[in-house]
Amino acid sequence: MTETASSAPPPSSLRRLVPRIFSRAARRDDVDKLLRTVRTHHPKGDLAIIERAYAVADKAHDGQKRQSGEPYITHPLAVAQILAELGLGPKAIAAALLHDTVEDTGYPLDELAADFGDEVAMLVDGVTKLDKVKYGDSAQAETVRKMIVAMSKDIRVLLIKLADRLHNARTWGFVPPHKAAKKATETLEIYAPLAHRLGIQAIKSELEDLSFAVMHPKLYAEIDSLVKQRTPQREQYVQNVIDAVDADLRELRVRGRVMGRPKQLYSVYQKMVVRGREFDDIYDLIGIRILVGTVRDCYAVLGAIHARWTPLPGRFKDYIATPKFNLYQSLHTTVIGPGGRTVEIQIRTNEMHQQAEFGVAAHWKYKERMAGGKADAKAVDADMAWIAHISDWQAETADPGEFLDSLRFEIGAKEVYVFTPKGRVVGLPTGATPVDFAYAVHTEIGHRTMGAKVNGRLVPLESTLQSGDVVEVFTSKNPDAGPSQDWLGFVKSTRARNKIRGWFTKERREEAIEQGKDSIARAMRRQNLPLQRLMNQDSFTEVARGFHYEDVSALYAAVGEGHVSTQSVIEKVTALVSAEETNTGPIDIPVGRSRAPRGGDSGVLVRGAPDILVKLAKCCTPVPGDEIVGFVTRGSGVSVHRGDCTNVRSLKEEPDRLIDVEWAPTTKSVFLVQIQVEALDRSGLLSDVTRVLSEHHVNILSATVSTTNDRLALSKFVFEMGDTVHLDRVLNAVRRIDAVYDVYRVTSS
Repeated sequence: MTETASSAPPPSSLRRLVPRIFSRAARRDDVDKLLRTVRTHHPKGDLAIIERAYAVADKAHDGQKRQSGEPYITHPLAVAQILAELGLGPKAIAAALLHDTVEDTGYPLDELAADFGDEVAMLVDGVTKLDKVKYGDSAQAETVRKMIVAMSKDIRVLLIKLADRLHNARTWGFVPPHKAAKKATETLEIYAPLAHRLGIQAIKSELEDLSFAVMHPKLYAEIDSLVKQRTPQREQYVQNVIDAVDADLRELRVRGRVMGRPKQLYSVYQKMVVRGREFDDIYDLIGIRILVGTVRDCYAVLGAIHARWTPLPGRFKDYIATPKFNLYQSLHTTVIGPGGRTVEIQIRTNEMHQQAEFGVAAHWKYKERMAGGKADAKAVDADMAWIAHISDWQAETADPGEFLDSLRFEIGAKEVYVFTPKGRVVGLPTGATPVDFAYAVHTEIGHRTMGAKVNGRLVPLESTLQSGDVVEVFTSKNPDAGPSQDWLGFVKSTRARNKIRGWFTKERREEAIEQGKDSIARAMRRQNLPLQRLMNQDSFTEVARGFHYEDVSALYAAVGEGHVSTQSVIEKVTALVSAEETNTGPIDIPVGRSRAPRGGDSGVLVRGAPDILVKLAKCCTPVPGDEIVGFVTRGSGVSVHRGDCTNVRSLKEEPDRLIDVEWAPTTKSVFLVQIQVEALDRSGLLSDVTRVLSEHHVNILSATVSTTNDRLALSKFVFEMGDTVHLDRVLNAVRRIDAVYDVYRVTSS
């Protein structure tokens, strides 16, 4: 039971074990079937646009073949058929037929827009952009990120992508086993959970079964065989239960359909392997589904079933009153049926069943049949709040790897449902706390939370919430109130974590900006410089660019953190304003006070010549504390090197040009530092390192990154620093990053 994807049998064995992944299509029949299916769901729909789209796609893909040997047009036809069965309208079907033409043929997007309209072109363009990124860890994260952005604009883009993945999965038997296994893993991690999140059970179940078949073909064949062996006895028992329920419906005078629930092979595998249950225990569980006309009938049937058979305590779930995150609604109960066997029963209306099978696609089916689609638009927008929520936090997460990990957690995590004091239902991840609840309600409420009540009792903020809890949070009236750093240790939701991190980053930056601004103003006053004349926005913007900062605020923050000296900023601003005012004379510098010596910025003094120009050598980037040597250059003052710099050996051949120098750092000194980070390569490593450097307000001037064959990542960063004591804090912070095993200052090139 521990077979891995790498041990998959050859294609000939797969064809025997898993025939489902070797499906083929009949071309002309598919077109007729497609039109019939669309006409069933949309009797007044524009079928002409579908026929035109098929003709264009057929011509564009002429001569192209799939790996199965079939004409390529069979793929977009199959994708369109899947969407037609979900109930999507003619424009979405046309986009499905054309979804590969822009990328794989010479049919340009602007011509497609002219032929089929902007809406179809937008859908095709959305799917095309998702397909342009190649596979790989960071690339996969970026693909999924684009998918989230696209589906937040129009959910049909994702529906086309899911249908595209489903048909490709049906033909994985024609793909090399290692590629099929990789795609199957990706499908189980991303696409199947997304289909589940969107409530499309029909696609989710088939994606899981096909992925299971590719990754574990022998286990798939074994479970399939076990299921088929027990099917006759099970069907007889299920029929007896159905007859009993039908009798109850007639007695209640309720119209409804009763059916057995099909067993999903991947679900059986999960229960056997993950939960450690025996096959007979799983397969003994009988599933029945009852579809009725109204919500009132649902509860009436539930009462009749509980009157006939004894319900198991704790196994009743009312998802009609409190729907699941993906809008799923149904009554669930488990009873002791005939012969003492356990029977699981689901009771729902026909509309709820459509929602359960087709999820968000059911909304589009209804919306497109409305005149103009306006009546259902508000409901769709409200129901798709989760998509908007995901779109928001993906924009806040810079690192693709972190985003993908968060998405896997978000779409795979089970949820608890809690209530606000006014009765509003809020879905949160399992293990969530009152702080997660507060941020789910509103960001500002989260920032200002100071206490919480659960079910009327005061509780600590790190308390775990359970489904059904009524949560009330207390907020501070202090306008400067903010979150605690400790909250990051117990919050569970991605939204809360991102908002807390963002608050602290913004707070530190604002403090640094104010400190930098005050520091520059005080220094100008001490030197009797014209404050109002120098502190104009244009000159400071120019100086900020000279220091490689994006705006004036970033320059102020760098000064406040000590990464740029105050005096160097003042001198550059003074020189710039003076140059601009050449027509009106030089800027007013008070008589009797000389400007600071040019060598002062370096933090090094030449013994006997304090006013000489001094430059720190870039080959070894000396900083205070290093043993240093001065060398008189031709026309550029004195160059200062570390005593152990490799270039000093050649300099000693001209001893008459060597000169004594000493450290004399001041608040205006600025030093160039180069560090090397050594780590085991992993997804998101570079993003984590740059984030830590950014959090310590380090202005990176350059960076080089390389990865060896044995997965060793070497990263070099060059940056400016005003206070060398700050370097130790930076190195310690980088050393604490996961997978980093060494970080040190580089002292030679």
